Amino acid sequence: MNMKIELFFIPLLVALNLNANCQTDSNQIRSILENSNQRVDELESLIDSDPVSKKEFAKNAFKSSRVINGHSMELIGKGVLDFRILHRFGMIKSGYRELFGFDQASMRFGFDYGISKNLSIGIGRSTFNKEVDGFVKYRLAHQHKGQKAMPVSLIWISGMTLMTAKFNDARLETFSNRLGYYHQFIAGRKFNNSFTLQLSPTFVHRNLVNTKKDFNDMLALGIGTRVKLTNRTAFIIDAFPVLYGNHQGVNKLPLSVGFDIETGGHVFQLHVSNTRGMNEKAFISETLQDWTKGEIQIGFNLSRVFTVIRNTESSW
Repeated sequence: MNMKIELFFIPLLVALNLNANCQTDSNQIRSILENSNQRVDELESLIDSDPVSKKEFAKNAFKSSRVINGHSMELIGKGVLDFRILHRFGMIKSGYRELFGFDQASMRFGFDYGISKNLSIGIGRSTFNKEVDGFVKYRLAHQHKGQKAMPVSLIWISGMTLMTAKFNDARLETFSNRLGYYHQFIAGRKFNNSFTLQLSPTFVHRNLVNTKKDFNDMLALGIGTRVKLTNRTAFIIDAFPVLYGNHQGVNKLPLSVGFDIETGGHVFQLHVSNTRGMNEKAFISETLQDWTKGEIQIGFNLSRVFTVIRNTESSW
């Protein structure tokens, strides 16, 4: 009888022992998982607090979306409208009878709008050739420090111009003859708080040229730089030497030098230039005035921004 009782309790004791071991293993596994999750949270917290892992984007490389004539590496903020006036007086060498150029003037006014922080559009109208122009500007890459650092900003711009002036020859009166196009790639870098440099290879196409010897296609290399002088002023240079399509040197080097002056919501640019045209197609292909002959004029640009749609997003 005693033997039978022992045989009955042995399997029961074994089963109880196995169950206790399983509970112990389960508790150990749960403890390991909890510790692993805690360590993952700690690692994520360390990554978030590491300044190297955060992207610090370059800002205010230029104070405006234009250097002087040409586009800069800056874009207009999302939901922001930029009303812009570009003004050129006549040539200084015209003398006192023309008040050193102040009796004459040409201008462009335009509206640029930021669709997102990386995309903007614009339209404008110039008195020179009575041209209407429009463009699309997109930032491919934004200079930043930190995680996966990017040393430069990369921007692509495509634009179109429409001349509305009357043709002297009625046989030329077609819509396509009034059109011009340009495409531009900007690579720029803000080296520090005081110095910015950008290069802007630009392709220009004109459907109609003045003579058969003139080139329909032109290629220029834009060079723009900004040197900060004070918190509100900077020295700026904007040049577009023509690399291809300049027939017999008729087109001169488009060169403008001046100062940025920031006054609250306005950016005021005062400069000296040999360009009359104020869009890429105009100042690259139709600058005939020569700096070396004193054929320059005083000009100014005025920019005023308005917030149309308030941006509540931190990024796009």
